[in-house]
Amino acid sequence: MSFFDKVFASVGIGSASVDTKLERDTYVPGETVKGVVEIRGGKVEQQIDDIYLSLNTNYLKESDERKYSVTATIDRFRITQPFTIGKNERKEIPFSFQLPLDTPLSVGKSKVWVTTGLDIKNAVDPGDKDFLKVAPNPLMSAALNAIENLGFRLREADCEEASHRLRGRFPFVQEFEFVPTSGPFRGKLDELELVFRPSTNGMMELLFQVDRRARGLGGLFAEAAGLDESNVRLSVSSADIPNLQQQIHSVIQRYS
Repeated sequence: MSFFDKVFASVGIGSASVDTKLERDTYVPGETVKGVVEIRGGKVEQQIDDIYLSLNTNYLKESDERKYSVTATIDRFRITQPFTIGKNERKEIPFSFQLPLDTPLSVGKSKVWVTTGLDIKNAVDPGDKDFLKVAPNPLMSAALNAIENLGFRLREADCEEASHRLRGRFPFVQEFEFVPTSGPFRGKLDELELVFRPSTNGMMELLFQVDRRARGLGGLFAEAAGLDESNVRLSVSSADIPNLQQQIHSVIQRYS
């Protein structure tokens, strides 16, 4: 093992490499993500102190009246104890983790990905990046379908910096913004915003912001004062799926 091999490995040249292989690329929140991390040794033997997986997303943050995208870590998982990878050696380490219930869905500009890193003493982390497609679970799908059946069209879905009212364990929320294009709320609402807030007991909160269309002089004053918006919470479970459209209609109707 030459001196120069050691030096080059410490700056990432000829050092160990990592490649994460997921069992599949599409999951719903709450499912178990499985795969293997493949590590290939470089030109020298190296001590791997840690292998970690980070689950990440992007969200919009506002500062000085300008919006920009930042990365947030949803969760982080350690998958092995320290070990040594020999010169040109190949190892496969299986892993599994539960996709958190509050993982954003892969809709609009929202992206979710897994980064894999090796903690190598005195060396560059050779990281890897793999995107996941996060699909809605049955309760989320039922809510989105119900809103569409009520005549709304999804205009935008984004992860954005959360207001104090909506902030949970993350500094952001994923907002779904709908506009009425047909049905009972066309002409009554400007838009409808939805945030999913799941919990571990099988319940889920649907957080709605109902934005009424200004009607008459009083409506214009209300809109100017921000009084045309109502924030509503609806707690549901999978047992509510058959009647979910009716429940959502009743909630929106009450505040439209």
